[in-house]
Amino acid sequence: MKFAFTVFSGKTNIMQSRKELFDELIGGTLPSRTLFRPILMHFAARFGGATYGEFASDYKTLVDCNIRSMEYFDTDMVGLISDPYRETSAFGAKISFPDEAVPRCENIIVKTLQEVKQLKNPDVYKSPRTLDRIRGAELFQKELKGAVPVIGWIEGPLAEACDLAGISEFLMKIMVEPDFSNELMDKCVITAKEFAVAQLNAGCDVIGIGDAICSQIDPATYDLHVRDRHSEIISFIQEKGGRVKLHICGDITHLLPSIAGLNADILDLDHAVDLHHARDVVGPRPILCGNINPVLIQDLPPEEIEMKVTDMVNSMKGQKYILSAGCEITVSTDPENLLAMSRSR
Repeated sequence: MKFAFTVFSGKTNIMQSRKELFDELIGGTLPSRTLFRPILMHFAARFGGATYGEFASDYKTLVDCNIRSMEYFDTDMVGLISDPYRETSAFGAKISFPDEAVPRCENIIVKTLQEVKQLKNPDVYKSPRTLDRIRGAELFQKELKGAVPVIGWIEGPLAEACDLAGISEFLMKIMVEPDFSNELMDKCVITAKEFAVAQLNAGCDVIGIGDAICSQIDPATYDLHVRDRHSEIISFIQEKGGRVKLHICGDITHLLPSIAGLNADILDLDHAVDLHHARDVVGPRPILCGNINPVLIQDLPPEEIEMKVTDMVNSMKGQKYILSAGCEITVSTDPENLLAMSRSR
């Protein structure tokens, strides 16, 4: 499988690869243009002529669709994100792949403390779904030759524990069965670290940590049960030479004081979070990534998108910032609308 792609953007005054521009931004030097990295999953699949089921189950399809989208929309990074069930599958869950919907987890893995104790951490190189993502990282590096930053992906400990035990069930366990919740999340941390380093070794530059369920808990619960685990994973990835992108969908304004000390390199912010308030709270170090409402990108005419994006980009001048929507670009978004977003940087 061969791809032709443009390493150099026409909007860049000096001939730099996307990777060089990203490295500048990470290092604290503002690059010659605003970087653009929307989250593309179902949209990328359809744009590349594949079903979502094919995109999530076959790394060759995922890589193909991501590179096609990068070329057409002039995005500055590619990613391996597809769904939250890679690690869940490795732990033993059955995953189904509808053609045009998010993959589904068909069963809960653990219900009792004894089952948690018996749960074995998987070998990420032997489980088909974790290995598929690792191979995707290798293929990105083969095709892009290090010129484009590659974002790997792992599930955060709270999200993964909820996938394994059920969302409502696990959130209840946190309150009434701390032995159950602590032991399960500790096992999730082990697998998260192993999966992260496998992707780094395969060529990823950044590891995204998805822990969307955190937006639904209060700061005290986050601080007691999740924050230190996030810190452990982030520090581990950075010690292994990777960068970290923390992604928590929803309104996390209430968690920003706790997140501020985590030392993440990139912080994704959904549209409900005010970017400037977030900067005041987390300080100048992390790159803020976001945060136009993806529904607006879907529904507004291109000229209105251009105005909104231009205003946002101008408001973030002089700061470490990557343009994105607040969360995933919807599958129903007209490609012309995403082009309008891209050219408004």
